[in-house]
Amino acid sequence: MELVHSHCAALDVHKATVVACCKVQGKKVTKTFKTYTADLRQLGRWLVAQGVTTVVMESTGVYWKPVWNLLEAEFSDIQRVLANAEHVKQVPGRKTDVGDAEWLVDLHSCGLIRGSRVPDRDERETSELLRSRDKFGEERTRCLQRIHKLLEAANVKLGNVVSDITGKAGMAVLRALVSGETDAQKLQELTNTGLKAKPAEGLAALENSVGSHQIVLLKAQLKLLDALDAVLSTLDAEVDQRLRPFDEVVERLDAIPGISRRNAQEILGYAGPTMESFATAGQLAAWAGLCPGNSISAGKSKSKKARRGNSWLKSTMVKAAWAAIRTRGSYFRDQYRRKKATRGAQKAIVAVAHSMLVVIYHMVKRGTAYVDLGADYQARQNRERLLKRRVKELGRLGYEVTIRDLEAA
Repeated sequence: MELVHSHCAALDVHKATVVACCKVQGKKVTKTFKTYTADLRQLGRWLVAQGVTTVVMESTGVYWKPVWNLLEAEFSDIQRVLANAEHVKQVPGRKTDVGDAEWLVDLHSCGLIRGSRVPDRDERETSELLRSRDKFGEERTRCLQRIHKLLEAANVKLGNVVSDITGKAGMAVLRALVSGETDAQKLQELTNTGLKAKPAEGLAALENSVGSHQIVLLKAQLKLLDALDAVLSTLDAEVDQRLRPFDEVVERLDAIPGISRRNAQEILGYAGPTMESFATAGQLAAWAGLCPGNSISAGKSKSKKARRGNSWLKSTMVKAAWAAIRTRGSYFRDQYRRKKATRGAQKAIVAVAHSMLVVIYHMVKRGTAYVDLGADYQARQNRERLLKRRVKELGRLGYEVTIRDLEAA
């Protein structure tokens, strides 16, 4: 094969060690380093001494990140390539650490490894904050579910009479319960008419059989809930500060049905505030895993299952799509209903998420505002075909139809 990189290296990164294999003018040299910071600096100096100009490593868990960060900060002259582990698998039965490094360097020297997208340091830090915020939000949801279970076990039907148990009325009742107050009349007085039910129903819902152990468990869950709320507030403030230069873009994306300010921040954080890494909207959709797979053999198209992509961005867009289809009169609602009729709900919602991401890409790139096409857009595009079908249907029912264009008239 044609030699593309004459001075290259490959790193097989593990938790405790890094196996480095240099290939300079066809000659291979292999050496093992530990993963402590001082040893990684020694690795960088060794690569420079060998005359390496480009280095490749696999994206194995989080172990590649400290190696990448140090090379990026202190040895920026060395080009870095991150390989998808699925694309560079070693031959079965021949897998060793040294063998993996040699296999990687052979592929890289011939230019056979396509690097994965690695954003700059600021974008990576913002993405970590967003992912952590999402995880803490999921933990807060699980905490609320546990509180609901405790209340149901104690026969406190608070969820029946308040829309949100973490609201003012709900929290007043919860904090009174952990302080030892179990009298239904006194608990109802604390709500200050904040219940959505009638007084008699509210009183019946707060009649309870709370045990001492349940008070202990409820107190623990409320402490955890308060701690999670504090953490989420801190993360929200940090994300807002980092994305403040792009507030105008966030506000424009917020106008899209199904997209909230939080969703907009996540999209810009994962895909990049300017999306300059993607030449086209199709590349962005493929990177997010929101486009059909491409598998054709012997002229036959096989599975078109959506490819694996950035799971965080895909999850954000699918959640936004479920919210968007609830907006009456919107193009996305109409698109979902059309796709669902032939492909099913899951494929239809992925199609909507794909369309929304394409719209967002062009809005960010062009600096334009969102304009909804309307629920009748597809019908207007296929007006003649729709007209012929309706005339045929009426003809089969025994009617003779005369067409007159009201707009022309």
